[in-house]
Amino acid sequence: MFDSLTEKLNVVFKKLRGHGKLNEQNIKDVLREIRMVLLEADVNFKVVKDFIEAIREKALGHDVLTSLTPAQQVIKIVNDELTSLLGGESSQLNLTGRPPIAIVFVGLQGSGKTTTVGKVAGFLKGKGHNPYLIPADVSRPAAIEQLQKLGEQLEVDVYDPKPGETPLTICRNALRFSNTGAYDMALIDTAGRLHIDEELMEELRRIKENTLPKEILLVADSMTGQDAVNVAGKFNDVLDIDGVILTKMDGDARGGAALSIKAVTNKPIKFVGTGEKLDALEVFYPDRMASRILGMGDVLSLIEKAQETYDEKKAAELEKKIRKNTFTLEDFKDQLQQIKKMGSLDQIFGMIPGLNKFKGMQPDERELVKIEAIINSMTKEERIKHTILNGSRRKRIARGSGTNVQDVNRLIKNFNQTRKMMNAITKKGMRGLMRGGLPF
Repeated sequence: MFDSLTEKLNVVFKKLRGHGKLNEQNIKDVLREIRMVLLEADVNFKVVKDFIEAIREKALGHDVLTSLTPAQQVIKIVNDELTSLLGGESSQLNLTGRPPIAIVFVGLQGSGKTTTVGKVAGFLKGKGHNPYLIPADVSRPAAIEQLQKLGEQLEVDVYDPKPGETPLTICRNALRFSNTGAYDMALIDTAGRLHIDEELMEELRRIKENTLPKEILLVADSMTGQDAVNVAGKFNDVLDIDGVILTKMDGDARGGAALSIKAVTNKPIKFVGTGEKLDALEVFYPDRMASRILGMGDVLSLIEKAQETYDEKKAAELEKKIRKNTFTLEDFKDQLQQIKKMGSLDQIFGMIPGLNKFKGMQPDERELVKIEAIINSMTKEERIKHTILNGSRRKRIARGSGTNVQDVNRLIKNFNQTRKMMNAITKKGMRGLMRGGLPF
C-alpha cells in the first residue's frame, strides 16, 4: 500500500535532513520535489496545488527556519497536512435509529462491490451486529449467487429474490422481511455498470427514496486512480453519498484516489479493502494512513490486528511452555498461523516504523508456506521432540514437503535459536537479554 509513494517521499526527506539549516530556497526545492512525487502518484492537480501551498505557508514561518530541527519540523507539517487531506478524523458508520438500519452500496462493475458488502457484513458481525444481506443486482449474471455464497461463508442470512422481482421490489420485500427477524442491519448490494448512465442513476435514486438508508457507500477501485475520483464525484452529485470504500489497496495503487477523493467530494473514506479474503477490510484512519505513507509505520493498527487474533488461553499455555523450555515445533507452527491471521506479511511489516528504510527486508510469504509444509511432513513425535531428527529423517521430511534438506536444516537451526532466545528472556528478563546480547 503506497510503497512507491513512500519510497519517493523518503528520498525527498533524506535530502531535507542533509541540510543543517534550512532557507527559503531549500524549502522551495523540497516542495517542488514533493509536488512532482504527488503528481506522479496520480493525485488530482488542484489537490496537489492546495496541499503544497498549505505546507509552504507554514514551512516558511520564522519558527521553522530558526528551529534547531528544521527538517523534522517540515516533515511534521507535511504529516499534519497529509492527515488533513485524507479527512482529518476517522468517519464511522452511522448506525443510529430504529433497526434494521439500511446501508446501500453503489459503484461501477468491477470495483469489488459485492465482495465488499460481504466484508462489511463480516466486520459488523464481529462487532456484535446481525446483518441481513439484500441482493438487488439483477443485471450482472451470478451477482445474486455470489452474495448468497458469501452469506454462507459468513453464516449471515441473505434474501432470496423471487423470479421477476425488480431491484426495487427486492429491496421493499427484503426490508419488510428483515423487520420480522432479529436483524439490526440490512446491507443492500445494488447493480453497477461499466460506466455511469441515466438508467443506473434513476434505479439508485428510487432505491434511496424507498429504503431511506442511513448510509450510502460508494465502492471505488483505487487502482483506477483519478477515474475513481471522477466516479465518486458523479455518484455524489446524484445520490449525496455518505462515504467511500476504496478497494484493491493491496495492489499497485499509486495513491492518487486515496489522496484526492476527500478533497474533491468532501466525503470521507470509511474503509479500505486490503486483499481478497473476507477479513481484508480496514477502518480508514487518516492520521494512521498519513503515518504509513511517510514511512513512520502504524503501530496502533498493528496492535489492533494482534488483539483481534489474540487467543488468551493459547497465550497462557505458550507462556507455560516457554518457562518450562518445552516449546515445540508444533507450537512454532501455531505461532506462524497466528501471524498469518493478522494479514499478509507486507501489511504487517508496513505497520512497523522504520522497516521500509531497510533494503532486503521485504517479507516473502512463500517462506511461511515452506515452513508449514516442512513441519506438516513431520510425525507427531518429531514435532514434539526435534532432537530425534537425524539425517535420514530430514531427507524424508524434505521429500514429503517438496523442499530440500538445506531448507529443513535451516528451519531446525532457526527454531533452536528461537528456543534459546525465549529461554534467555525467561531467565534474564528482556533487559538482561539486551545487555548480554542475543544467545546465538
